[in-house]
Amino acid sequence: MSTKNAIVRDATERYLKERRESGESRGAFETEIKRLGGTPRVETQVRRGSAPVEVASILGITEAEETVVRARHMYNGDQLVQLADSYVPLDVAEAAGIENPDPGRGGIISRMAEAGFAQTEIIEEVVQYPATQVEADAFGVEVGSLLMQITHIGHAADGRAVEVTVHKPGPGWVLRFSTPLS
Repeated sequence: MSTKNAIVRDATERYLKERRESGESRGAFETEIKRLGGTPRVETQVRRGSAPVEVASILGITEAEETVVRARHMYNGDQLVQLADSYVPLDVAEAAGIENPDPGRGGIISRMAEAGFAQTEIIEEVVQYPATQVEADAFGVEVGSLLMQITHIGHAADGRAVEVTVHKPGPGWVLRFSTPLS
């Protein structure tokens, strides 16, 4: 499969500190787009609010409990290429100071690590789903077109889920994984 014009999301290395903090990068997305020769731009809205039922369950909280929600529109140049909503438990977000729309070098994963909530295990689940009207309009596809959803779950050393991000990449992404074999 040709990846010439694709955005390659390399799960093998994207969360490594060296990769996330490359240059003055604000996280894995910015680093990947720059590495592919693109021009990353992220519009971030930060608020306190509840998480969807599935996300609250993963975080081990009730639907009524507040989280910090980082809703992002992610661009390569002027083209919207991904929607991503991150949910972080309030105590973690406050300790890490991630309510600022600019998360600083390395993104929120680096801020969490500095605050004692380093992610030591990441699980990502990938599913296909039919595009809603909002997503179809945003990505320029037909309603019902199959898109990917990547649910990122970051666990701290004690096993606690400290971040859930629901990534909705638009068309043209390639997911790359590799597993070292001994």
